[in-house]
Amino acid sequence: MTFDTLSLHPDILKAVNKAGYTTPTKIQSKAIPIIMGGSDIRASAQTGTGKTAAFLLPALNLLSTPAKKEGKGPRILILVPTRELAMQITVQAEKYSKFLNRVKTVCVVGGVPYPKQVSKLSRPYDILIATPGRLIDFMDRGKIDFSRIEMVVLDEADRMLDMGFVKPVEQIVSKTPASRQMLMFSATLQGEVIKLSKRLLNDPLEIKVDAEHAKHENIKQTLHFVDDRQHKNRLLDHILMQDGVDNTIIFTSTKRYADQLVRELKDKEFPAAALHGDMNQRQRTRTIQQLRNGKINVLVATDVAARGIDVQSITHVINFDLPNNVEDYVHRIGRTGRAGASGTALSFVAGRDAFLVKKIKEFTGQPISVEVVSGLEPKKKQASSEDSPRRPRKNAGFKRRFKSGPGPKKTNSRKPQGKKPSNRSGRPNKRHG
Repeated sequence: MTFDTLSLHPDILKAVNKAGYTTPTKIQSKAIPIIMGGSDIRASAQTGTGKTAAFLLPALNLLSTPAKKEGKGPRILILVPTRELAMQITVQAEKYSKFLNRVKTVCVVGGVPYPKQVSKLSRPYDILIATPGRLIDFMDRGKIDFSRIEMVVLDEADRMLDMGFVKPVEQIVSKTPASRQMLMFSATLQGEVIKLSKRLLNDPLEIKVDAEHAKHENIKQTLHFVDDRQHKNRLLDHILMQDGVDNTIIFTSTKRYADQLVRELKDKEFPAAALHGDMNQRQRTRTIQQLRNGKINVLVATDVAARGIDVQSITHVINFDLPNNVEDYVHRIGRTGRAGASGTALSFVAGRDAFLVKKIKEFTGQPISVEVVSGLEPKKKQASSEDSPRRPRKNAGFKRRFKSGPGPKKTNSRKPQGKKPSNRSGRPNKRHG
């Protein structure tokens, strides 16, 4: 199958060909004909499968026909969980609509000054890409006219649920015409995602596509067992000083840890910066640009902030803290090895992380080798990921890391359990190497 066989408008095909694409991916070949047929869909597709074009191309094809109602409000609404993803989809929409006459796209997200967005919303436009919080702000101000909406896309629905956007999403969708077509894309179709789809979609067709990139055959994946946070710090110093470790993304579990780790890395003269949800859009954009132009080569990020990052030069991804689920692991390591290049993904694993490591191996279908750095061997005996350790309590890993990590002591009315750790001064470790 080629894009020419999908009955897309010639001007859309022209843009697709100019972008260098000739053959649709699995999700595109399955979803585009169904969407163009007018059905609601719920689709399982992860980042890297081509899902953005899977909904953008039929949406633009819809815009190539006359609107059913006159006005200046949008005909297509695309809801996404994060600012970075919204901006990424906006770039793609503008690329694919390049040769369509008068198709305008507006992006509405938090962290951007209101006046600039109000100005864009005051003029006629066709596609609205938005995060739920800022969109509801404009709805409350009477700045959005949904009467012309013909299609609503909910991208990364699972992430929406994780971030607590269920009620805002339902509120937004309830204000759109009942006749609109609804498309839901999610990394997984289970549990709450299915329940949400039943509330929002009308007799949807279901599409499931395995993520080809999940194999990551061009990415070397390794595990490093660690005793505690100080052990992680020493191991991180060693890794960052190796030849070939150029642009690196380090993932931490919390915004607090991201900021703390950046301070420690800067003290050791590593050019580093943080990327997390407490930063406004201008700060985030500037940080990504610094990574692209070489002013920094270490980015310390949280999962939510890193959604949508597309920097081709990332050579290494380091899971300083393992994520809470296997889908986030796949998304993280996919930040390296872009455009067919080789990449390296390293994960620091504490003893109780063995259960998650086992699930990651099952999900990816790949073995992940264990490496030990001479002089930085773990002192504690680590459980094998092939064992069946007790599943950790919810958030137990976070609490354990928080109590044992450096930094200001947390005030807590409960008495600490067990022996108080020694040598937890909070001062950055000296560089080892």
